[in-house]
Amino acid sequence: MTNAALELAGHATDDALAVSGQVCRPLSLSLDDLRAFESIVAAPFDLRCFKTKRFVRGVGGYRGARLTDVIGAAGLLNESPTDFKRTVFMAVAHDGYAVTFSWHELFNTPVGERVLIAYECDGQPLGAEEGAPILFSGSDRHSAPRHVKRLARIVARVLVP
Repeated sequence: MTNAALELAGHATDDALAVSGQVCRPLSLSLDDLRAFESIVAAPFDLRCFKTKRFVRGVGGYRGARLTDVIGAAGLLNESPTDFKRTVFMAVAHDGYAVTFSWHELFNTPVGERVLIAYECDGQPLGAEEGAPILFSGSDRHSAPRHVKRLARIVARVLVP
């Protein structure tokens, strides 16, 4: 990782996604950096308001990097052998919208296989004006609550009982 990337770690700019918190290697990733990860494609879906269940809009097939692969690249700090079991991940948008995932959910269930950070939709690159990067959980019953446009950072935290 370059010195410039290290300086940005934990502080997302308009064109970078920061991965910070209790990680071994804080990261600052551009859309091009995300494209370097193995990609997965989500099926097209209908975005519906969680509260009203009303149709918002149809969304084409997203392509992106798995959230678990991005977290894996940062590595998790484990001061105690079981810290990872109490780790939660907060995904925060530039506008402050935030959602959470648990380590168990991402790494111990099929949910984690379908959570992606999208940089493309229907074969077309996404830019900031289209909301990129976009976090999407393809296993959720309702797509809207964890559909995060303009994803700014992922923060890992070990919960203390």
